[in-house]
Parts: sequence; C-alpha cells; structure tokens
Amino acid sequence: MRRPPGNGQAASEGPGGWGLWGVQESRRLCCADHDRCQQALLQIGINMMALPGGRHLDSITLPGQRLEQRTSAWRQERMQRNSEEKGPFPLLHLMQVDSVQRWMEDLKLMTECECMCVLQAKPISLEEDAQGDLILAGGPSPGDPLQLLLKRGWVISTELRRIGQKLAQDRWARVHSMSVRLTCHARSMVSEYSTVSRSSSQEMGQRPFSPSNKGGKKDGRTFTEFLLCAGHSAGFFKYVSHLNCTTCKIEKLLMEKCSELSAVTERCLQVENEHVLKSMKACVSETLSTLGQHFGQLLELALTREVQALVRKIDASDNIYTTESTTGNLFSLTQEGAPLCRIIAKEGGVVALFKVCRQDSFRCLYPQALRTLASICCVEEGVHQLEKVDGVLCLANILTDDSHSEATRAEAAAVVAQVTSPHLPVTQHLSSFLESMEEIVTALVKLCQEASSGEVFLLASAALANITFFDTMACEMLLQLNAIRVLLEACSDKQRVDTPYTRDQIVTILANMSVLEQCASDIIQENGVQLIMGMLSEKPRSGTPAEVAACERVQQKAAVTLARLSRDPDVAREAVRLSCMSRLIELCRSPSERNSSDAVLVACLAALRRLAGVCPEGLQDSDFQQLVQPRLVDSFLLCSNMEESFV
Repeated sequence: MRRPPGNGQAASEGPGGWGLWGVQESRRLCCADHDRCQQALLQIGINMMALPGGRHLDSITLPGQRLEQRTSAWRQERMQRNSEEKGPFPLLHLMQVDSVQRWMEDLKLMTECECMCVLQAKPISLEEDAQGDLILAGGPSPGDPLQLLLKRGWVISTELRRIGQKLAQDRWARVHSMSVRLTCHARSMVSEYSTVSRSSSQEMGQRPFSPSNKGGKKDGRTFTEFLLCAGHSAGFFKYVSHLNCTTCKIEKLLMEKCSELSAVTERCLQVENEHVLKSMKACVSETLSTLGQHFGQLLELALTREVQALVRKIDASDNIYTTESTTGNLFSLTQEGAPLCRIIAKEGGVVALFKVCRQDSFRCLYPQALRTLASICCVEEGVHQLEKVDGVLCLANILTDDSHSEATRAEAAAVVAQVTSPHLPVTQHLSSFLESMEEIVTALVKLCQEASSGEVFLLASAALANITFFDTMACEMLLQLNAIRVLLEACSDKQRVDTPYTRDQIVTILANMSVLEQCASDIIQENGVQLIMGMLSEKPRSGTPAEVAACERVQQKAAVTLARLSRDPDVAREAVRLSCMSRLIELCRSPSERNSSDAVLVACLAALRRLAGVCPEGLQDSDFQQLVQPRLVDSFLLCSNMEESFV
C-alpha cells in the first residue's frame, strides 16, 4: 500500500503508542492522564492530515505551504486553546470518533479513485502495440453522429488490421484479446449510432419545415409532412424502410461474426498441436475477412444515411447559415477519400450543390460549394452527375461573369481542372464541355493575367493545362489569345509563380502547345527558350517528396518542350547559344542532378539528339559517341548504370 506523504517516522513514534495509521499498538489512552490524552489526540490529527484523499480541508496543500508548517501551526493553536479550557478532560468528547474507522472510510474513497485512474488512463498491457487499446478516450460529442461514426469506423478498421498482423505472427493471446476488444467496439458502434440516428430522425420529423410557397408565406409543416403533401412519401419512405431493414440484417451478421471470432480465438489458446492450429488459423483468417466485409457494408449504409440527411438539408434549406454549415460538413466528408465522394455523388450531392450555385441569394457561398464540387468530381460518379445537371454551363457562366469575386472564379477553375483531368477516362466524353470550351478558355487566360495571388494563378493554369490534354483545339485557342505571352510574363512575377507546382502547369501548357508549328516563333519572341533553360535547373526547396516529384516533372516537360521546338532551326540555334546542350549532358551523366529519374533521362537524351542534329559542333566526341550515336536504349542503359557501384 502506498505510504502517506509527510514525516512518517515522527508519526510512528508519537506518545501513546499510536502507529503510522493512527492504530493504538499496545495501550489504550488513559482518561486520567490529561497531557498524554491531549498529545495523543494531537498525534491522531496529524496522522489524519497526512493521509491523501481525506475529507478535511486542512489536508489540501496550499501553494507555497509545506505539510510540516501546517501541522506545527495547528498544534500551537490547539495547545493554546486547550490551556484556556476548564475541566480535567476538555478534549475527551473527541474520542467518540474512531480514527481507524475514519481512515478506512477515507481509504475506500482513495482506492476507488486509484482504480478509476488505472482503468481509464493507463494501458493494461506493456506491449508496444497496446497504445491503441483506449483509442476512444476522448470521443466526439453524442450530438455529432457523423463524426462518431467515422471515428468508430477508423478504430474498428485499425483493430482489424492489427488482428491480421498478430495472426500472421501466431500470437494467439494478443489475437484473442484484440478480438474481444473488437467485439466491444463493434457493439458500441451499433448501439451508439442507433441511439443517435433514432433521436436525429425524431428531431427531423418534429422540426418545422418552412419552404417558400407561391405567395411567399411560410408554413409550419415538418419535413415528413412536407414530403407527404408533396407526393414523395411513397418512394422515399419505402427506400428508408429498405435501408433500415438492410442495416439491421448486416448489424446482426456483424455481431455474429464478432462472437464467432472471439470464440474461435479462445479455443486456439487451448490448442497445442501445431497442425490443428494451422487449420484453425485458416478458419480465423476466413472469419476475419468476412467480418471485414460486413463491417464495410454496415459503415457504407450508415454513411449513406448521414449523407442523405446532409443533401436533403442543403436541398431544402433557404437559410444562408444553415446551408453554409451543412456544405462545410459535406466538404469535410469529401476529404475522407474517394469512397465517400462516390456516396455523396450517388445521393445527389452534386445536384444540391449546383442548385446552390444557381441562386443569387447564396452568392457568398459559391466558393465553398464549388470547392466541395471539385472534391466530389475526383471520382467518375461525380463527373457523370455534373454532366447530367449541365454543370459545365453553370461553370462557364460563373467564369465569364466579372461580377463574381476572384475567389469564386478561382474555385470554378478548380472544378474545371478536376473534371478535365487526364487521369479520369470519363472526361473524354464530356460533350457539353466542347460547346463551352472557347468561353471557358478565354475566361481562364484572363484569370491568369489578372490573378492577385499564386493560388489563383495555380488553379487557373492547372485548368488550362488539363484542357490542352482534353482537346487539341484548345492549343489553337491559346495561340490566338496570346496565352504564351501571358504565361511567360507571369514567370517573372514571384507573387503569381513562386512554386514548382505552378511552373509544372506552365511547362505542361508549353509542351502541349509546342506541337503546333506557329508556336516556335512566339516562344522565341517572348524569350521562352531562356525560360525553358531555367526550368531544366529546377531544384526543390524543402526536399519533401511532393516537391521533389514536381521538380522532376518540370525538368522532364522542359526537355520535351525543347525537343519539340528544336524542329525549328531558329529555336535550336538559340538553345545552343544559351548552352542548353551542356545542361542536357549534365542531366544525362549526373543522376543527382535529375534525382535519379529515368523519365528525365529519356527526355534529356531525346532533346540532346534533336539539338545535335541541327548543331553537331556543340558536342565533344565522347558525348557524341555515348549519348547521340548509339541507339536511345543503349545510351539510356549507359547513363542509368553510372549511379551503380560494384563493390
């Protein structure tokens, strides 16, 4: 048992034979001996004050005050007060309280507090992977079912992954304990979400719903009554009933598999035969896999229900603050990954957000709604929904309307960049985009020219870069709009172009435009070759993987642009004059200059061979024999092996 603070030795040697905890060891107090009785009572008080967790206010240590000073002052005060009292036994009435009984009462409270601290704040296991045993110590508030669901889902996913790791290591004790904990988490998720969703459904049914009618008046109908009156009740409630029934079935299957997993792993603890354990391990693995599938289905159904509630709230609300809050919640969901973006797209999130972007009363919410749309359209389902609601036309109207703020137009450019991404195969079938492409390209070039910050320029240039992949007609439009001059002028403006990510977009546009013959003259006229030469020396500042990769892309695309433009003898001679060949040779021979990138090496070899065909006198014999004369594959193998060390 933990010793109390204070001077324990002095406490154990007090008159009257009272021990450390105030227990009389051999003799009882004699009432006839006034001094001994008085000092014994004082010693009891001192011992009680030394106990932690006691009920006395004096047991609380004040700032700057030590325990010994308090007991000394209390003793002097008591002695002075007792000397003034009359009678032979002035303190005898205090003996009515048994000190041992008081100590046992205080000890009970003290040990209960200790137990709670151990159970709630200290990990039971000493293993290194026991840090996540109490993951939900500070969970979200019960009024936030979505965050509660996401956090529970993350915990269960983590537990499933860790159980699989321990199963592969044949650590059956840990597998069983984690299986029991997984069952507790799954049961908590089902119980908590059912309770919260039930209360949310009741609240939604009782909350007054006040849509604007033709007369402009508001009524006090609930959302349920509104659906009934609008004639949408049959399909809606049938769908909700089906969803609830499916959810209950999956919940039952999930809990059954959790119980089965706990039972099987418990039996494995009692088996010593390795062959039997091997067969049971396969059974556990199969059960774990099935459990993971049921959990994924249940989580998807629950998230679908929550997304439906958010989408209905956005679609039905005419209050700017409610719409802003709900749109923010929807945006936070899109940051959880592609699966949630697919759910939002399927449940009408794109339709509801474009409805917001078509209402003048919600103009201040356009940037937030467009930012959410850009996140949703990272999946094919989002692009399909955008096509169905004529979203491209809405984006074109926003981009071409100068009355909108720069932030709004920049977010619209971000949506255009997302839906025209070459990584999405569905973007090649956006027929509506071709109809509005000229207006959109013109507005984006203007936005690049007038951008007040690097972020705005990045979004607009990214949209232009993706459009040049989307259709070759866009490159001709950019030539007619003098986009090369706008982009090259921006490169000298550190306020707009200050990161390798932005230069990546610019050199992408130049590389795609360089396939046009008339592009070479514009490049020379705007000193573009010198700019491309500078991009061949792009270096990362921070050294982060993303920035290093961006610098590699800039070097690769700059070399590709130079190779394409060098078809024109004037461009090739200008490149030789600016010592581009020496920089290309350095990139080929020095892996550290290109961050050991094979893509940069291939592009530099192609550009060097194109320049050597026009101006062969700029090369030394060794460079010509190793980098130009052999086949491209042989030169690539020669340069890529330079970084290998055979020790």
